[in-house]
Amino acid sequence: QVTLVESGGGLVQAGDSLRLSCAASGRSFRNYSVGWFRRVPGKEREFLAGMSSSGNSDYADSVKGRFTISRNNAKSAGYLQMNSLKPEDTAVYYCAAQRAGTGTSVSSWGYWGQGTQVTVSS
Repeated sequence: QVTLVESGGGLVQAGDSLRLSCAASGRSFRNYSVGWFRRVPGKEREFLAGMSSSGNSDYADSVKGRFTISRNNAKSAGYLQMNSLKPEDTAVYYCAAQRAGTGTSVSSWGYWGQGTQVTVSS
């Protein structure tokens, strides 16, 4: 069992940056892939980025070049650095974990945080 807690969301202006954090507890985080998703009301949860336990990363085209995923296994934490934020990035952002792989499907990920709201004003 892995418990995830996101933090770092908030209200920012277009062009600003935010860094989301995901604190993990439970089984050894270093053996899990970590991912980030977001959900806009009325839409399905969208894959943004994933990083395997070995450090390989994958990004959605919509955020490639603006968002960067990272992890610190010693702190059992994952991060999502978001730069050049746009109003369309407004959403609830979720951290996820799974035992292997960085699939883009929501069903691939077995553990989820509660989400943190990011609002980008124009």
